[in-house]
Amino acid sequence: MSTAQQPDPRDRPARLAVGVVGAGRVGPALAASLQLAGHRPVAVSGVSDASRRRAALLLPDVPLLPPAEVLQRADLVLLTVPDDALPGLVEGLAETGAVRPGQLIVHTSGRYGAKVLDPALRAGGLPLALHPAMTFTGSPVDVQRLAGCSFGVTAPDELRLAAEALVIEMGGEPEWIAEENRPLYHAALALGANHLVTLVAQSMELLRTAGVEAPDRMLGPLLGAALDNALRSGDGALTGPVARGDAGTVAAHVAELREHAPQTVAGYLAMARATADRALAHGLLKPELAEDLLGVLADEAHGTPGNPGAPGTHGTEGDAG
Repeated sequence: MSTAQQPDPRDRPARLAVGVVGAGRVGPALAASLQLAGHRPVAVSGVSDASRRRAALLLPDVPLLPPAEVLQRADLVLLTVPDDALPGLVEGLAETGAVRPGQLIVHTSGRYGAKVLDPALRAGGLPLALHPAMTFTGSPVDVQRLAGCSFGVTAPDELRLAAEALVIEMGGEPEWIAEENRPLYHAALALGANHLVTLVAQSMELLRTAGVEAPDRMLGPLLGAALDNALRSGDGALTGPVARGDAGTVAAHVAELREHAPQTVAGYLAMARATADRALAHGLLKPELAEDLLGVLADEAHGTPGNPGAPGTHGTEGDAG
């Protein structure tokens, strides 16, 4: 990271006592990262056996305490609970007097901005929304992955420097997200990351059914290249039978999926239609080929199988798509 990106040392928060409410996959990893930056984890709350194991693994010797006691000990509190539980947790902590004036109250939800912390703000807390754009495993590798990870940051203007400094101390890159844009921001990340896992898992299952012994080894280089191309070129990276307009190939795909994995058909058709629309809009799919392709997709979506024809007749570039 360049020197220009580092915060002025005068803007950096003092060494803080860190508490974690919700020892899921995210909280212990962030606290461990803050510990590497010189802060001091002092307490963590967790209910399930898995949460307790994660806390013991990433935050050894840090006591497990009820949420209210975590707040009593901490200058910086990480609220790392599921999205739907966050508003009630914040209200409950504020109503019981657990929040102290001047205490940093941080949540890591992608969905919410800083306003969900308004009850804590009214109690004198300092609200920060710091969402790491990363998938977590609950293991020490998560701390390493925070290096260079973008964080969606939302906070009152007067706390912006403190929020950005904390992110940088965790090895992350702060990205400011306006309060009103948090739901859209989170939807974008979920669309890419969560659905990617589903697509990859389905692809591996289909390859096993097709007799491939190591589908992960086959997909690794292909999907890595596809992701790199997409990040570099956006829609210009589209390839495969849909982008080429190979209606016969697409119909043949759907026929095979209906026979061997009918649960994947709806997803294949939805993604094929979205791909066709983008390829057509960006001039990659010829309009005369798009008509046949979209017709096949419409027929298949309504349960009327299209004519598979001769697959691959519109392009033999030799790519894997």
